[in-house]
Amino acid sequence: MGILNVTPDSFADGGRYRDVAHAVDVALAQVDAGAALIDVGGESTRPGAAPVSAGDERARVLPVIAALARQASVPISIDTYKADVAAAALDAGAVIVNDVSGLAADPEMAGVVAARRAALVLMHNRGRSDAMYERAQYGEVVREVGAELEAGVALAEAAGVARDRIILDPGIGFAKRADDSLRLLARLDDAVFTALDRPLLLGPSRKSFLRVGLGEREPGDREWGTAAAVTACILAGAHIVRVHGVEAMSQVARVADSILAARTA
Repeated sequence: MGILNVTPDSFADGGRYRDVAHAVDVALAQVDAGAALIDVGGESTRPGAAPVSAGDERARVLPVIAALARQASVPISIDTYKADVAAAALDAGAVIVNDVSGLAADPEMAGVVAARRAALVLMHNRGRSDAMYERAQYGEVVREVGAELEAGVALAEAAGVARDRIILDPGIGFAKRADDSLRLLARLDDAVFTALDRPLLLGPSRKSFLRVGLGEREPGDREWGTAAAVTACILAGAHIVRVHGVEAMSQVARVADSILAARTA
């Protein structure tokens, strides 16, 4: 999954793709480089990010999604936690809603996804961007994240979202300290996740937990660390990896897939 942030303040690439034509060119280049999905976001969800109005978010993402829907050969995802933004994006051509709040931010979101028969990425999180670390307190992070994802699936199904349209994201870096994120990556194959029987999406790209191994580096200088995390995710059972550097990470993913396939060859 290629990341396309049409925001001025994303932690990794803020402001780079705000022009519609340029954003579309970047997304199409990601597809050519190996992206099987494009995730378009109009509001930064980095810790401490200021909220964006639904109107501003729609203005950022809808022209890009509409243009991509006419040109791209892969499914388009809208990265939003607002139901009205999701509805407009789905009308414009998106087919997946990537909700970083795990349906917690907007009570209308599950109904929008169900009514449009869209796919849903349901991510584990606790709290908004400006306060998420206050709730990053776990006794056993793998068990608790699994249980909270299970509750999210139940909420989605109760609203009419078909289970086979749900993808789960443990939420690396969201309401989690670095050691929590590392523990989740190390135990993606735990029974608590396999029992949910849904595809797993992981987004380790350029995130701050990588500093545990890399030391202090700017996000754009964490690609080698991202490569290691992407490999670990795939070998542990991730089905989708969400990345910024699509060309390099596509190569990483193909090699990791080859190693994984050799286990049963």
